[in-house]
Amino acid sequence: MKKLAETFAQNQNYAAWLFIFPAVLGTVIFILIPVLCSFGLSFAKWDLLNPIEFAGLKNYADIFTEPVFFKILLNTIVFALSTSVFGVIIPLILAAVINSKVRGSEFYKTAYFLPFITPMIVIGIVWEWIFDPNIGLLNQILHLHINWLYDVKYAMPALILVSVWKLIGYNMIIFLSSFSSIPENIYEAAKIDGADSCRTFFNITIPMLSPTIFFVIIITAISSFQVFDLIYLMTQGGPLDSTNVLVYSIYQNAFEYFNVGKASATAYVLFLIILVLTLIQWSFRKKLVYNETDS
Repeated sequence: MKKLAETFAQNQNYAAWLFIFPAVLGTVIFILIPVLCSFGLSFAKWDLLNPIEFAGLKNYADIFTEPVFFKILLNTIVFALSTSVFGVIIPLILAAVINSKVRGSEFYKTAYFLPFITPMIVIGIVWEWIFDPNIGLLNQILHLHINWLYDVKYAMPALILVSVWKLIGYNMIIFLSSFSSIPENIYEAAKIDGADSCRTFFNITIPMLSPTIFFVIIITAISSFQVFDLIYLMTQGGPLDSTNVLVYSIYQNAFEYFNVGKASATAYVLFLIILVLTLIQWSFRKKLVYNETDS
């Protein structure tokens, strides 16, 4: 009997490895190997045609001595910070309103979530028409003539608006799922104590949702630092690099200027920025998250 059990357990191990092998193979081929290769290329000079030449730290030195890099870095931080703030506050408020059993809540859930599952190419085309200075819907409604995507003052706010609009539905659904985990007796006790809806929201709802809020802030910030498709479709980094961000700069260096080494170095600079910001956020989790303890 013992030998039979050992044979069965061994067969289960083989079956488990058989099922996870495709995922492991895909991870190695499409993630681990490219990561290692790009790290090596960050210390090299390569234009995709000629042989690879070792360049040492020259690519990193070139990045930090170019004034345009700091402009692009500032654009990335502004975009990520704005999207993270508005992409968390607005969905949280909407989730609280919908959770209050407002009439037509199912319709609102679907309506707000649709932009998130809509392909970015469609969103880019639609919003380019909305922002069109001559026939755009936004200028028609506001009775203005603003070159939204062609003016350095308005291009970045326009992209932030589109990014937040797309994120609202996803973050709202996450918050709604967390609302259901808050015990109703807490709200009933607060109501008996005479707490109004505003005090209940800030003193009960926000602390109870703080783990979810913390999670949403982190994933929203990371995705915002990695924005590419929105920039590529709507502004191509213009005008005058006012909407250029780090990921789009990586694309430009690699596939427009054929400077793969510099593109790889920029990618690792971006990786370090995201890593540091995530670690900083994680270090503050005990202050930001209710009842959080070190595990």
